[in-house]
Amino acid sequence: MIRKANEKDIERILELLTQVNDVHAEKRPDFFIKGKQKYTASELKEIINDETTPVFVCEKESVVMGYAFCVMQDLSRCNNLRPDKSLYIDDICVDAEYRRSGVGKKLYEYVIQYAKKNNCFNVTLNVWDGNVSAQRFYEDMGMHVQKVCMEHIL
Repeated sequence: MIRKANEKDIERILELLTQVNDVHAEKRPDFFIKGKQKYTASELKEIINDETTPVFVCEKESVVMGYAFCVMQDLSRCNNLRPDKSLYIDDICVDAEYRRSGVGKKLYEYVIQYAKKNNCFNVTLNVWDGNVSAQRFYEDMGMHVQKVCMEHIL
């Protein structure tokens, strides 16, 4: 079952945030700190209670197997873009125990339906370079490159 996250989910989401951060730290140890999380418990509480940042969890038998963090973006504030809404996927994580079991696909499809229901023009996300399995997953879901973010490490 997929549903909106609530404050009771925060402890479990923090565990999953550590897992996804560690995946990134394996690929980019120069950038990510292993064992850390993207958000604190208090930040998660704010995010979960904000309608512009919906968080969805996939659970089975009261066990949260994964989540999708989203951000509703209002492009009408940009002078050079069409005045549409866009749904940005800030993060999708599936617990290591449940990966390759369809949880990620269910979360992604739920996000797509949520975006359609909210009249969004598109759904976007970022994938870190080197995370080939994530990129392949999103390509299999029908996504394609919109833009490329580049860096110069000093």
